[in-house]
Amino acid sequence: MDISSEQIRSILISLFVLLISVALHEFGHAVVADKLGDDTPRRQGRVTLNPLAHADPIGTFLLPLLSGLGGAMGGFSGGFGWGKPVQWQPHRVARRWSASTAKILVAFAGPAMNLLLGVVAALVHVALVAQHVIAYESGVGKVLQVAVFSNFALFFFNLLPVPPLDGGHIAESFTPHRYRSQFEQFARFAPFIVLGFMVIPQVQHVVLWPATQVAIRVYEGFGRLFGIF
Repeated sequence: MDISSEQIRSILISLFVLLISVALHEFGHAVVADKLGDDTPRRQGRVTLNPLAHADPIGTFLLPLLSGLGGAMGGFSGGFGWGKPVQWQPHRVARRWSASTAKILVAFAGPAMNLLLGVVAALVHVALVAQHVIAYESGVGKVLQVAVFSNFALFFFNLLPVPPLDGGHIAESFTPHRYRSQFEQFARFAPFIVLGFMVIPQVQHVVLWPATQVAIRVYEGFGRLFGIF
């Protein structure tokens, strides 16, 4: 089956948005770890907004590209990706922070950046439409729509309480020590659970449904603010 120019355009938009979104996500991890006192991310050049410093060849480029091509040809289209993990050392944070607190803050910083980017993209989109700078369904509008939805999806996906996702690190930090062995046993099978969320469309609804609902509510809120919805 041939791929139309419109489908190619959509794939490229998705790859561009994913690259920026992943970069901000990993930057969030790096800058918070740095602020807490561990200079490992800074020494490794991760406290930067340069997307290429955070991109993973497979997770940011190859897999999303193949997924997009598969969807365009009528096959499976996943839609998730990842960046190069930020390396940091909890024992090097400032003494006023406990290791558990530091892990929670650093882990949550990545999804928080996706949430922030999603909200900002929606605000910019609605503001540009309200000021008649762009049409709602224009090319720029399409990019902003993809950015909004993708970042809300990344927010919910990464907060799933499953290692090695950020939510898994947060869940581990909240797990009482007497249950850590059970959590470690669960963590052995967790990558298969993550894979299920990435490749099974029915399972993806656990993430995509709340992402869609939040995107709708955010657009409605900004629309009322600017008086256009």
